[in-house]
Amino acid sequence: SRAYSLVDSSQVSTFLISILLIVYGSFRSLNMDFENQDKEKDNSSTAGSFNGNSTNNSIQTIDSTQALFLPIGASVSLLVMFFFFDSVQVVFTICTAVLATIAFAFLLLPMCQYLTRPCSPQNKISFGCCGRFTAAELLSFSLSVMLVLIWVLTGHWLLMDALAMGLCVAMIAFVRLPSLKVSCLLLSGLLIYDVFWVFFSAYIFNSNVMVKVATQPADNPLDVLSRKLHLGPNVGRDVPRLSLPGKLVFPSSTGSHFSMLGIGDIVMPGLLLCFVLRYDNYKKQANSDSCGAPGPGNISGRMQKVSYFHCTLIGYFVGLLTATVASRIHRAAQPALLYLVPFTLLPLLTMAYLKGDLRRMWSEPFHSKSSSSRFLEV
Repeated sequence: SRAYSLVDSSQVSTFLISILLIVYGSFRSLNMDFENQDKEKDNSSTAGSFNGNSTNNSIQTIDSTQALFLPIGASVSLLVMFFFFDSVQVVFTICTAVLATIAFAFLLLPMCQYLTRPCSPQNKISFGCCGRFTAAELLSFSLSVMLVLIWVLTGHWLLMDALAMGLCVAMIAFVRLPSLKVSCLLLSGLLIYDVFWVFFSAYIFNSNVMVKVATQPADNPLDVLSRKLHLGPNVGRDVPRLSLPGKLVFPSSTGSHFSMLGIGDIVMPGLLLCFVLRYDNYKKQANSDSCGAPGPGNISGRMQKVSYFHCTLIGYFVGLLTATVASRIHRAAQPALLYLVPFTLLPLLTMAYLKGDLRRMWSEPFHSKSSSSRFLEV
C-alpha cells in the first residue's frame, strides 16, 4: 500500500522504541507509587489512601498553572537557543550531559539491581556529604558516566539515542499529571506551541526555528576546553561536534537520511499514558473493594474490559504513523503533536464519557481509599 511505502526501517524503529519507552516509563512510575505506599505503611500505623500524588519529594506533579505556562517557557527557551546558541551551547551541552547521566543511571538501575542482588547486600554505602548509595546505584551511575564520556569522545548517534531514552523514561516516571483537565490543558498548549514553531516561525524569523534548533550540533566541550587553555592545535581538535540528546534518531536502511523524533513527542503523550495507567489500576482496586460492582447499564461488558491505557496507546501509535506518513508526503518536518494529541485525547475522552468516568477523571480522581493490590492486567 502507499502508506506502507512511506514508512521505512528507521520509522519502524522509531515506532517501536517510542512505544517501549512509554510503556516502560509508565510502569516504572506505577511501581514507584507502590514502593511509596509500602514505605508509608511501614512509617505509619494508619492506612493511607491511594494517592497519585506521591509524597516522594523527587516526584513533580504538574498543576493547571504550570500546564498553561509550560508552552510559554518552552517557547522562550527555544528562542534563546535560536538567537544565542553560540553563547550558551557549551553550558547547555554540559547541563544536558549531567541530566542524561542521571537519567540513564535511573534507566539502568533495575538491571544493576538484578546483577548485584546475588553477590552484594542491599546495604547503603556512605559517601559523606554526597549521601548513601547501594552497590546497584553505584554500578548504574558508573556505567552511565562511562557511556556519556564515550559519547562526548565519539558523538555516535546510538549513544545519543541511549541517553535520550534515559531522559524519556526518567521524565515519564518522575512527572505526574493529576487529572484529565491538566492533561488536556498541557497537551493542547503544547500542540499550539508545536504547530506554531514548525509551520509559522519561518514567516517571522525567516527560518524554521524548531528544526534549526533540533538539528544544530554543538561544539564539543573538550574542543572548547583545549582552546581556552591553549593546549595546542592537536589536543581536542579531533573530537566531533555533538548532536544533543533531545531527540531519537535512526538511520534508514540505505543510510541516506535519519528519522528524527523529539523526546517531547514521547514524554508528553507518555505522561498521559502514565496517568491513564494509574487510573486503570485505581479503578480496578476500587471495583475490587466494592465487590466487583458493575459499570453503567448502557455500556456492554466488552467495553468495560477495554482499558484506557490500551486505548490511548493504540491512539499514540496511529498518531505517530499518521505524522510519519504526512512528513513523507509533504517532504517536510511535521509537528508530531498535531497528530498525537487528537489521536490520544479524543479516544480517551470518548471512552471515559461512555464508561461514565469522565467527571471523576476530569478533576483529581486519585483521592478515594482503595486496596493496595499490585496486580494489573496489560
